[in-house]
Amino acid sequence: MPSRVPILVGIGLAAGLLSGVFGVGGGIVIVPALVGLAAFPPKQAMATSLAAILFTSAAAALAYAEAGTVDWAAAALIGLPAVAGAVGGAWLHQRLDSQRLVLAFSVFLAIVAVKLAL
Repeated sequence: MPSRVPILVGIGLAAGLLSGVFGVGGGIVIVPALVGLAAFPPKQAMATSLAAILFTSAAAALAYAEAGTVDWAAAALIGLPAVAGAVGGAWLHQRLDSQRLVLAFSVFLAIVAVKLAL
């Protein structure tokens, strides 16, 4: 773990910056970086990313709240049902093999990239 510290700190800084600027950072930045740069297995990278997002999202949400740009009603309407989806997704995640997860995640990222480019 000590040899990973600079890499993990760098991933955190990049994810935090991108989260604050673009509203992304978790799965799109942290997961690929943990797998590619810190040699995490895919399932551990996905789970670690979700835990790290707690800190990132709280800090960014507070900064945006101070600026008055958070629609709290919409956030609750998205966030509360997302809790059920997250529990279901974590359950499913434990039952899928890593290769299928990586393939599904790669397809998801490719679709997002194409949609953003257009």
